[in-house]
Amino acid sequence: MGIRKIVVQGDTILQKKCRQVTDFNRRLHMLLDDMKDTLGEAQGVGLAAPQVGILRRAVIVVNEEDEMIELVNPELVFQEGEQTDPEGCLSVPGKWGMVTRPYHVRVRAQDRFGEWFEVEGEGLTARCFCHEMEHLDGHLYVEHIDRFLTEEEVEAYQREQEGE
Repeated sequence: MGIRKIVVQGDTILQKKCRQVTDFNRRLHMLLDDMKDTLGEAQGVGLAAPQVGILRRAVIVVNEEDEMIELVNPELVFQEGEQTDPEGCLSVPGKWGMVTRPYHVRVRAQDRFGEWFEVEGEGLTARCFCHEMEHLDGHLYVEHIDRFLTEEEVEAYQREQEGE
């Protein structure tokens, strides 16, 4: 297991569509383990394989219970509601923008052994599922924003949320 370098905006790999995972082998397991380590080190809530330079359909999302969920070949099967909140990305360091996402989603994916399962999330977890899955198709959250938020705007939003 190890920490991998996170690719940042400007690298063309982030604009490419990832290939399906077909081999559920030791190599995939090592990638997922490294992604977990990398995500933990970066103190993020989600990471997609292209963010560490690998064009495969695999993501890690940290849910509201602080569990790391591995999603291989994920697909969105249900969504409802709407939420608009500041969003950032490990591949766009230090920047935030307002993004509208579904409030509740259900994702169908495979685990590291190829077994299919479904997982649901709402709020931040739903946002993370959608954000990370977009990476697999070569998209970044910045495509959804009108402008980047200032540091003061992000801090004011966080204070407002803590006060609720």
